Amino acid sequence: MPTYQFEAMDETGKPIKSSVKASNSDDAIARIRSKGLFPTSVREEKLKRSRSGSDSASPAGSTRRVAKKKSGGSKLSEISIGGVSKKQLTAFTRQFSTLQDAGLPILRSLQILEQQQKPGPFKNILRQVHEDVASGLTLSDSMSKHPKAFDKLYFKMIAAGEVGGVLDQILQRLAEFMEKAAKLKKRIIGAMIYPAVVIGVATVIVVGIMIMIVPKFEQIFSDFDTELPKITMVLVNTSSWIGGGLEGQIVPGWVWLICSPLFIFIFLKLGRKSTAGAKAIDRGSLFLPVAGKIISRSTIARFTRTLGTLIRAGVPILDALTITRETTGNAVFANALNRVYQSVQQGNSFAQPLGEAKVCDTMVVNMIDVGEETGELDGMLLRVADNYDEEVDVLVQSLTSLLEPIMVCSLGLIVGFIVIALFMPLVTLIQGVQ
Repeated sequence: MPTYQFEAMDETGKPIKSSVKASNSDDAIARIRSKGLFPTSVREEKLKRSRSGSDSASPAGSTRRVAKKKSGGSKLSEISIGGVSKKQLTAFTRQFSTLQDAGLPILRSLQILEQQQKPGPFKNILRQVHEDVASGLTLSDSMSKHPKAFDKLYFKMIAAGEVGGVLDQILQRLAEFMEKAAKLKKRIIGAMIYPAVVIGVATVIVVGIMIMIVPKFEQIFSDFDTELPKITMVLVNTSSWIGGGLEGQIVPGWVWLICSPLFIFIFLKLGRKSTAGAKAIDRGSLFLPVAGKIISRSTIARFTRTLGTLIRAGVPILDALTITRETTGNAVFANALNRVYQSVQQGNSFAQPLGEAKVCDTMVVNMIDVGEETGELDGMLLRVADNYDEEVDVLVQSLTSLLEPIMVCSLGLIVGFIVIALFMPLVTLIQGVQ
């Protein structure tokens, strides 16, 4: 009867390595489980080769070679392309929190969650985290080795939960934090989809009119040899530019219209590479009508919720400020938090440098000041985040309501301009015929 080497975990999550004799791999797994163990790896023990170089038992040797081919195939199937989405990470955090609250060991929880994942990057990362924890690393250290899946905020909170012995509570707060952040982002993106679709369709229609309809009218006008009004000349020249018919024009105008969003995106990305450029772009975005308020309120909600969650999790205030500064997403607010960091480091107030930076409303500064005095800074920060989440929701709805009449008026002006520009020469021609 062949011998199988296995790795397993006991009920406490302690890794165990041993061997068992069984007729096949399924029988080996059944025997391991009958001992109250959870097998993680089962493989047939390799037989020693004789001095002549041949296997001491050819059937076992053939079995071993087949196993190698199968394992090689599984490794190939694990190779995948793509990243770890926030939705995946949020669902994992919520499930991990539930398993820890139920009292399961960390290794067993990781194993269950890894098995539930579809083949891809996240499944491979969870397998590596499980192996690192089984080898003796802490969960936070294991997660810190995969920054593309677990950012600094994530594994710092996990570390605080491990130190305080409240990992289940930390995971629950982390899941709530991620769900609220995702809900806010989804709300803003959802509100922008309708205007973006309307503007895109309207642009395509107007470009089609300029390329296919206006040149036909221009041909009619040229056949009658009549002097065109200025408004019609503007329309004809615009049509020629869009269609690429102007003298010396290399790139048609419709290409610029289609590629302009991409050019703006690249410009903003390159501009944010430098500190000065990032500050200029972020500061300018705060002064946009309506949208500037949404950006400001959402940034305040993000950094107050992040900071409040970290402080409540037991992360030291200076470490929490550093993480919040790096994840705020806005250079102006990051600079303000840097002032706060320096003030707290010197033993001074939190609220005063934040108020001097003039990036937050007076109400926010006063609530943080009260939180410092009463020792409820984390609670105050989370209340500010909740209030500003509601304000962002109202502002997004207001922006959507404002964009609809603006788009209707803009489309009306464009269509009216085209109709007037095309019919004015026709009226002149009719009068001449009469």
